Amino acid sequence: MSLPYRPNVGIALFNENGLVFAGNSHSAGPEIVLPGHDWQMPQGGIDENEDIVAAARRELAEETGVTSAELLAVTQEWWEYDFPPYDGPPHKLCAFRGQRQRWVAFRFTGAESEIDISRPNGDEPPEFASWNWLRLAQMPALIVPFKRGVYEKVAAAFAPFAR
Repeated sequence: MSLPYRPNVGIALFNENGLVFAGNSHSAGPEIVLPGHDWQMPQGGIDENEDIVAAARRELAEETGVTSAELLAVTQEWWEYDFPPYDGPPHKLCAFRGQRQRWVAFRFTGAESEIDISRPNGDEPPEFASWNWLRLAQMPALIVPFKRGVYEKVAAAFAPFAR
């Protein structure tokens, strides 16, 4: 029997200069992070019956502290990626084959002082060790290889918001 995909939302948060928020990520279970490929955009699970935009706003606030964000677009397609082989300690993501994502683009409308990656993320440790504003087009090269195909689709879908 094949494991299911976990419903997930990814967030492309653009600043006024058309750059996206990227966090330097920690390794979490089967989402193994490789040196040189440890930057990613915020993402997280979608609760049962949760609206995609509501899930994106919740995850964005949990991982970055950002609540000042104007909705730009939502992908209609679900994009999937499989986790690489994992034989580490048990993790909540081990119940899944990978993640099935829809992506939401927002324009950040707040002050940078609103961004706080040290905030508690529910029962989880902070998602990111550091962050930066980066070009959307460079994100596929900075993400772990097993997520690269999805990031290429995100870069194409949200290119109009990048400058």
